Amino acid sequence: MEKQVNAKPGTKQKKRIKMNMLIDNFQLATLTLPTIILLGIFAYWPMFGIILAFKDFKVPKGIIGSPWVDPIYKNFQFFFESQDAWRVTRNTLGLNLLFIVISTVAGVIFALIMFEVKKAKYVKIYQTASIIPSFLSWVVVGYMVYSLLAPQGGLLNKIIIGLGGEGIQWYTQPQYWPLILLISNVWHGVGIGSIIYYAALMGVDTELFEAAQMDGANKLRRVFHVSLPQLVPIITIMTLLAIGGIFRADFGLFYNVTRNQGALYSTTDVIDTYVYRALMNQGNIGMSSAVGLFQSLVCFVVLLTSNFIVTKVEPENALF
Repeated sequence: MEKQVNAKPGTKQKKRIKMNMLIDNFQLATLTLPTIILLGIFAYWPMFGIILAFKDFKVPKGIIGSPWVDPIYKNFQFFFESQDAWRVTRNTLGLNLLFIVISTVAGVIFALIMFEVKKAKYVKIYQTASIIPSFLSWVVVGYMVYSLLAPQGGLLNKIIIGLGGEGIQWYTQPQYWPLILLISNVWHGVGIGSIIYYAALMGVDTELFEAAQMDGANKLRRVFHVSLPQLVPIITIMTLLAIGGIFRADFGLFYNVTRNQGALYSTTDVIDTYVYRALMNQGNIGMSSAVGLFQSLVCFVVLLTSNFIVTKVEPENALF
């Protein structure tokens, strides 16, 4: 019986092929080194600190030498049995979900508007103006919001009083702050968020728009029947990535814009600010680590679940 001509490559041959590929792509591999090193130092190496969630950390003894808590879930128990657990969990999930939905809608709408602007000069001006807020730190944004809402001398209160109304003590009225935080979040990130959608629209075949126009479709119909269907895959991917962090709040937004006012905690206190205060006021590193681990696990599960649902509905739009 004749030997098989196309035999599978052996181990040595596979290694040789991999080595040749590495040599051929040496420049690209070198360019990835800084990213790999930074990812290892700031993302993977800190994972060693997960064990702090199960230890009674003592600075003199270090991470390894500190005793394990008894029971092993004691640090988690401290958070879940506190009277604030439900409040901060509700605020974190509710506000993040609101941010994801409204920010996505705002980003898509802004990208569609920019796509209809035909002169490149104006597109650059509008995009630059919308992106500038993203480069401002939340500390600066917090002071800008305070200049608008300050009880004495705030611009918004001056307008209300000028119209014959009474000034509002914004920093003692928690019911207004979900909307204030939403506006701040959208204003700060809509420019950056719209760039990806705008780039996706620029890649759409112009023949689709021309065919729709020849069929009598106006601009609004072209948006709904051409532009939005082309954006669905990228919208799905970006939403999945955002959902992956739904249990993590933007600390800068919730701490600096609200100025950490205790009167606002009922609607603005989230897990990240709660853990920060626990760490600063009580020095409870074990509980802080436990809550951080809990956040990561929930985000991981939510991301996998959301991606699994997308694979069942539209596999091509899934992350993996």
